[in-house]
Amino acid sequence: MSATVSFEVTSPHGPQRVTLSYARVGRGEPLLLLHGIGHHRQAWDPVVDILATEREVIAVDLPGFGASAKLPDGLAHDLPTMNAALGALCRELELGRPHAAGNSLGGLLALELGRAKLVRSVTALSPAGFWTQAERRYAFGVLLGMRRIAERLPLPLVERLARSAAGRTALTSTIYARPARRSPEAVVAETLALKHAEGFFETLRAGRAVRFTDPVPGVPVTVAWGAKDRLLLPRQGVRAKQTIPHARLVRLPGCGHVPMNDDPALVARVILDGSRTRTTAAESAQVDAAAS
Repeated sequence: MSATVSFEVTSPHGPQRVTLSYARVGRGEPLLLLHGIGHHRQAWDPVVDILATEREVIAVDLPGFGASAKLPDGLAHDLPTMNAALGALCRELELGRPHAAGNSLGGLLALELGRAKLVRSVTALSPAGFWTQAERRYAFGVLLGMRRIAERLPLPLVERLARSAAGRTALTSTIYARPARRSPEAVVAETLALKHAEGFFETLRAGRAVRFTDPVPGVPVTVAWGAKDRLLLPRQGVRAKQTIPHARLVRLPGCGHVPMNDDPALVARVILDGSRTRTTAAESAQVDAAAS
């Protein structure tokens, strides 16, 4: 069920209160799910029930997306602030060091949490940050185009398009390899989520200088890439592996940029396998010491 949680995040102007919307289901070790830019936590719906058989799943609307308000004045939508906000979220919900899985922007955020030793494992699905400048400009141009289309389409037209497989393809083929599998209701909801995302432009601006260039020592990492990703091209997965040599690199056949919809069973298995991976005793002691 949907809920909200509020907590304080430090800013140059003093502590600022942040409120996020989330859903929590299942039992087991906690697993934090982080969506991509312009999306909302419902992007994870195709895999949540599978994950919840082994994990307590917490799917969160990132600040300025879905049902979560943008960050208050004084807090930038950048990686350090997002890291601080997500760390505070975990403390407020008493998650300890959860597992983290993220897609696109969420994958980048999950990796940042791993680098800060705030999570016990990371599964990143087509994470942002492993692009060249040309690839980043291409991806941002596509995202801006998607936002403009979502803003200009009247709701009755979106609803009409979503009722047919061809219409769902027209609306979502940039992010899904199998857009006809998405339900009409989900396509309408995520088009509206993109249209009304208050944090979209500030998050995009903050990403202009982002490159993930450091390893993630002491934390098991899985990087998975859709073979048919048309937004962040699959070759970026090779760069991710070069940057994080101990990471497990997984190819997702038949999947696009948001693979949870394209092959829920495969994606859920990759996430659960990644969260079963254990660090060595020495690494665990190092991580626990760093987190304390």
